[in-house]
Amino acid sequence: MNHQHTSLGEVHQSVDTTIASPSRWKKMLAFFGPAYLVSVGYMDPGNWATDLAGGSQYGYTLLWVLLMSNLMALLLQSLSARLGIVRGRDLAQANRETYPPGVNFILYILAEIAIAATDLAEVLGMAIGIQLLTGLPLQWGVSITVFDTFLLLVLQRYGIRKMEAFIIALVAIVGISFLTELIMAKPVMSEVVTGFVPRIPDNTALYIAIGIIGATVMPHNLYLHSALVQTRKIRQDEAGIRQALKLNFIDSAVALNLAFFVNAAILILAAAVFFKSGRNNIAEIQDAHQLLEGLLSNKWAPILFAVALIAAGQSSTVTGTLAGQIVMEGYLKLRINPWLRRLLTRLLAIVPALLVIQIAGADKVGELLVFSQVLLSLQLGFAVIPLIHFVSDKTTMGKFAVNVPVKILSWVITAVLVYLNTRMVFTEAMHYMEDGGSIWVDILITVLGVGFVVLLFITVFYPLATKYGAKRTANIHPAAAVSLENIKIPVYNRIALALDFSRDDEAIIANAIAHGNEHTRYLLIHIVESASARYLGRESDDLETRKDKEQMDTYVRLMKNKNLHAEGFLGYRHRAEEIVRIVKAEKADFLVLGGHGHTGIKDWIYGETTNQVRHKVKIPVLVVQ
Repeated sequence: MNHQHTSLGEVHQSVDTTIASPSRWKKMLAFFGPAYLVSVGYMDPGNWATDLAGGSQYGYTLLWVLLMSNLMALLLQSLSARLGIVRGRDLAQANRETYPPGVNFILYILAEIAIAATDLAEVLGMAIGIQLLTGLPLQWGVSITVFDTFLLLVLQRYGIRKMEAFIIALVAIVGISFLTELIMAKPVMSEVVTGFVPRIPDNTALYIAIGIIGATVMPHNLYLHSALVQTRKIRQDEAGIRQALKLNFIDSAVALNLAFFVNAAILILAAAVFFKSGRNNIAEIQDAHQLLEGLLSNKWAPILFAVALIAAGQSSTVTGTLAGQIVMEGYLKLRINPWLRRLLTRLLAIVPALLVIQIAGADKVGELLVFSQVLLSLQLGFAVIPLIHFVSDKTTMGKFAVNVPVKILSWVITAVLVYLNTRMVFTEAMHYMEDGGSIWVDILITVLGVGFVVLLFITVFYPLATKYGAKRTANIHPAAAVSLENIKIPVYNRIALALDFSRDDEAIIANAIAHGNEHTRYLLIHIVESASARYLGRESDDLETRKDKEQMDTYVRLMKNKNLHAEGFLGYRHRAEEIVRIVKAEKADFLVLGGHGHTGIKDWIYGETTNQVRHKVKIPVLVVQ
């Protein structure tokens, strides 16, 4: 099977759920698994920092934020699964097919930032866990985490089901550890229940609440879930799709409720142990670990805490890598070796962690963890908004598009998230600017703020505008409105050919000749892209420029030998602008472009060039694949 355009091609449809089974439970279990991989992102070390901060400073007050976040997560993850099951697309692929290339690239960068922020929390959590168990300095613990790069490679060799089993085992370790801790802490349940009454005491609580939302509803999980559900091979009829949607929702509900239990357990533990004893400043995981034994009078309490921390970090590192692979392949069509992808992601997390430890000291690690979760919350809108558009579109989703109540609820949740994020960022930015910081930093903050609003506007309204435009066009031009009786066949007298001096040129030239006649003049165009050509333009005389001139002369000579009228033109610097300039200057009436044979980031770059050219010229353009 060719997995070139499938999400997670190595394991795509590797679990066959269409095989008849006499046991209903076996049928259900075949679908269970993807949500558990997603759920580990909801209990990674980044959650610990925000949960500890919330519980130690405000007792049970912010428990309702955890519950609200969990309900939000369940809805959004079910929408993500719906996209993957019905359309067979992950969120990154759907974005690539919908938004313009420039917007897609920004969304890709934001998704990568979110994954790097997630990985930062995993790195710090793992390093802290190792330090708590062994006493190893934090810097060494951070450095050691680079070696878990190869864990995913080992797991992938055994297939998706073995990977899911490994993750579930780690989740079980975390859950059992905190269940034991809660039994030791003996919280008063009547007091715990009061935490489900919504209230925000002050701005610090708001900051922590947004951090909790960012740590719970994670943008990379939306990309991940839409791809993981495609590891199941399902029947593609209506009954098969409905069954898959139902069982995946049950899978999500069970897995995310377990994640909620873990997060609630951490917050309740912090409230029952630290807040009750007057330790209101526990935001550091290390402080919590040190105080647990004394306050609970049990030597196993800190050990269980450290073991759970390592298990949470290790499970999250696997899913973070998968999410990175999905985002890179979906947006850029760039598929690289998993170990290299993991190494790049891990280095992006290790470097800032080491810098903070070296410059600010290990005592600032907790603040860095909380900041990473707030950063995640900022990215969330740019994943959720496109997702709602996609699952609401009846053109692509058909009868499986979400109904109006779900759509309204989804947009309300998104509006709340965006409002909280905007309020938090505005407040923090104003505080910084009022403190008299650098004027250049103030300008940068202002530019980024404007960019945030503009991108938000585009993600919301671009799909609506294009959808409305398509409907309007369809209404203006009804079927059978064109008569073919007096159709005129165009004659092209000046055909331009954009060549890249590769094996693809033969197809470009052949198609150009097919559209010409004995009087047609063929305008051969090539853009010199050497460093010298980009800087000196026509004055360039480096080896690549000379070789391109020789190749162009050869092409022109070969075409003249076939009694064709041919002329060569070399352009310099910007590819798209030069092609357009030459086409217009030579008054070409037809243009042939190569669809090139590149993949990955070159595919994105050259695809954008093709779009730029065809939008800037007023003549027919043929793209030859």
